[in-house]
Amino acid sequence: METNDAAELLAALGHESRLAVFRLLVEAGPSGLHAGAISERLGLPPATLSFHLAHLSRVCLIHGRQESRFIFYSTDYTTMDKLLTFLTKNCCQGQPCLPKTAMTDTTSKHSPDDGTPVKKQPVFPMTSKNNLEFTMQKRTVLVLCTGNSCRSQMGEAILNHDLAGHILAISAGTVPQPKVADGAIEALKLAGLSVEGLHPKLVDQFLNEPIHLVVSVCDNAKETCPVFPSPVQHIHVPFHDPHGEPLESFIAVRDDIRNRLVTAVRDALAL
Repeated sequence: METNDAAELLAALGHESRLAVFRLLVEAGPSGLHAGAISERLGLPPATLSFHLAHLSRVCLIHGRQESRFIFYSTDYTTMDKLLTFLTKNCCQGQPCLPKTAMTDTTSKHSPDDGTPVKKQPVFPMTSKNNLEFTMQKRTVLVLCTGNSCRSQMGEAILNHDLAGHILAISAGTVPQPKVADGAIEALKLAGLSVEGLHPKLVDQFLNEPIHLVVSVCDNAKETCPVFPSPVQHIHVPFHDPHGEPLESFIAVRDDIRNRLVTAVRDALAL
């Protein structure tokens, strides 16, 4: 593990609530906990918890898996082992003083009894940073649509991939639909983009979170965008709605989002 990667992980754990979530999931083991259970045990509002889970997932400290209508979150022990190894490397000039992570081997300890490795399902890829100062300056972008089932979801996935290390993208809707459109999921998969953890969310959940930029991607969302308690920069970059159209339309919108949305966010945040 490089110093910049370790700095990113420590920055993610530097928030009291995120640290509490991570420790709870470490205790829960590979079976993990669904968001409702985490919220109840820690007394965190669902909106706040969703924000912190996205951050921890992005740096691969935790990962999510879909079971029925719930998403269960669990610790990524491989990433945790790498961080512990980095922190304790050459401790006391290499003299034996603390248990080495190679001895405790948290990855194998939390594998099934038959020795089968726990399947790793990161929601977002971990990225490297140029330095710790830059890591701490990462900004949050909220991609807003009406139903949060297609354009905004593709925007979230594309921004987190193409601007990895610079921003944390999340998406939401003013009237979220029950699920993400199948065409949007397929279009993202065809581009090799992660779809893990994508699900419709109500924008009200994020009104009290630290958002640096709001991007509305449909005209209706622009008109009904809620008022945030703190001043937030807002830009409007509309895209065609491919609902009810063939997969080719979803692919075309995906490519349009990649071409125009990424550039618009770069310009707005001076990246």
